Amino acid sequence: MPSSRPPAARSHRSAPHKVRIIGGRYKRTPLPVLDLPGLRPTPDRVRETLFNWLNHLWGGEFADKTVLDAFAGSGALGFEAASRGVAQAVLVESDRRATASLEALRARLGADNVSIVTGDARAYLARPAARFDLVLLDPPFGQDWLDRILASSLQALTDGGMLYIEAEAPIQAPPGTELLRQDKAGAVHFHLLRAQAKAA
Repeated sequence: MPSSRPPAARSHRSAPHKVRIIGGRYKRTPLPVLDLPGLRPTPDRVRETLFNWLNHLWGGEFADKTVLDAFAGSGALGFEAASRGVAQAVLVESDRRATASLEALRARLGADNVSIVTGDARAYLARPAARFDLVLLDPPFGQDWLDRILASSLQALTDGGMLYIEAEAPIQAPPGTELLRQDKAGAVHFHLLRAQAKAA
């Protein structure tokens, strides 16, 4: 007998994805995924592809790199970078429940190369700060975040630094960057760009 519950009630919210760290010192560590609006963890396969790209482009050298994960959420991207041994991974997240979960994970792993900031990505990127070799942008879809923070994200890159972007549709390389790699997984388009070296 069919359920009397309306279909919308059954499908209103999908179960959170199960994600884990793919490689490095914390390999196979499961990451808690809170049921929060707009939270969309980068799937394992996409992160594996991204870090294969980075491993090739950086010649396997992660230890001298600094990384900013501007929309940390579950921490999937930032902790993946930390697991690969980057010098520092800064995770910025506006939801205090999410940052509390990230703090607990950092403590459990003893991840001394991870810094967690509770705050807005736009405000963090707008302030004078250290430059990063890689800025990771995985914002909630449908809120025009990329239009609001792309310029400041590029300003936060080191000379020749890289920008990773997830979006609902393919993007064009902004002026001053070159598109190195792009791919698609389900409804997610993901891109890796590099800031062109500034003229002396």
